[in-house]
Amino acid sequence: MLALGSVLVGMTGYHLLAHFSWIDSFLNACMLLGGMGPVGDLQGDVAKLFAGIFALYSGLVFLVITALILTPVFHRVIHRFHWDASKHESGE
Repeated sequence: MLALGSVLVGMTGYHLLAHFSWIDSFLNACMLLGGMGPVGDLQGDVAKLFAGIFALYSGLVFLVITALILTPVFHRVIHRFHWDASKHESGE
């Protein structure tokens, strides 16, 4: 849901502020969210400001989604580590 919402926000911003077509707006939003970078040339300060803010936002979204996906894995590894440590401390 976070990724879909972010694509929609990016598409809307690129379409309204940079005057890109909807398909070009989709491409730019997805490329930024995927970490690849923008595709089209931006004209105007407002469009460039939006693209910069959206790029920073995209980096944060990438980190959040990665953390959400990897949290259960890290939790399991840490849980297992503590379980093994407590076994060794009790002398078993």
